[in-house]
Amino acid sequence: MVRDELEQLLDDDDDMADLYLSRKLAGASSPVSGSVGPNWFPASPPIGSKISRASRASAATVHGNENDVEELEMLLEAYFMQIDGTLTKLTTLREYIDDTEDYINIQLDNHRNQLIQV
Repeated sequence: MVRDELEQLLDDDDDMADLYLSRKLAGASSPVSGSVGPNWFPASPPIGSKISRASRASAATVHGNENDVEELEMLLEAYFMQIDGTLTKLTTLREYIDDTEDYINIQLDNHRNQLIQV
């Protein structure tokens, strides 16, 4: 679910720091000394690796600005609240639909019983 993924993302400051795209864009546009390859190629290991977590944590402390992470967190929390509100409304609507179906089935049973009695 999107809500669960956003909640997990909000709980992890390292992932939040990785999401700050303005900083990544600024870092990609600056020249890298001693590098012959293209600047756009990511130098980080695969997402699931243990080294990746350590490198992201160090990148967050070296390159990161806590204000950037806080700004991103505020934006994501706003989206989280909207998604949570939408989920609540959809859940309520689903319960209403289920209750209406139950009511209609009761009415149909009642009419069937009346027809049987005739």
